Amino acid sequence: MSIVKINVLTVPEEQRETLEKRFAARAGAVENSDGFEWFELLRPVEGTDTYLVYTRWRSEEDFQNWMSGQGQAAHRGGGGGGTEGTERPKPAASGATLWSFEVVQQAAPGQSGPGTE
Repeated sequence: MSIVKINVLTVPEEQRETLEKRFAARAGAVENSDGFEWFELLRPVEGTDTYLVYTRWRSEEDFQNWMSGQGQAAHRGGGGGGTEGTERPKPAASGATLWSFEVVQQAAPGQSGPGTE
């Protein structure tokens, strides 16, 4: 069963555009990783300064393998648009928390029944 990792980022309004541009520039940083299934960057629409970075993985092991390799470089500012040897840019987020979930049920258009995959 798949697992979901949600990175909860506190992003001041003046840093929103910076954060979104950085994610756009990192295209491909995770998409070709073994076990990767899905990515979404969710922008808050009202009442919060919290962005959600949603990723879905085949297994916890696949996520951990990505984090210890390509993910580590991406979070240092190295993967997806960063240039080696340059000063790391100031983080756009003022805080971050990682939530972890197991997928126990899911549905898609045209499917029916509990736990349909």
